Amino acid sequence: MIESAYPIVEVPDMEAAMRFYRDGLGATVTYRYPPEGEPLFATLQTGSSQLGLGRADGATAGEGAGILLWFYVDDVDAVTTSLAEAGFLVVEEPEDSEWGERVSLVSDPFGTRVRLGQPIAPQPDEE
Repeated sequence: MIESAYPIVEVPDMEAAMRFYRDGLGATVTYRYPPEGEPLFATLQTGSSQLGLGRADGATAGEGAGILLWFYVDDVDAVTTSLAEAGFLVVEEPEDSEWGERVSLVSDPFGTRVRLGQPIAPQPDEE
């Protein structure tokens, strides 16, 4: 069911987070979105592991950042439905993202947010 796991630290200030994780700890940026301008999201390589940094407007400096777990699964719709049928909270139903992944958001029994993702073919621009 799960193909891989990916932790994401949600932060109120991407520039400060990049200074800490990239500049301070020496992590390498391997992906950023959007590719130009201020990033809303970045993937950092740390040794053999990856860590995501995502801007979260509701996060507050000094209170600690939120943690979002991301699991790549083989079928977002089926896994989301299975979790809902088992009584777990579905926060966001599956939908196609603009960056080319189908995603949903669920919550574990303790309130940890878990994003489910699955790559999809890029959508052609509508004219």
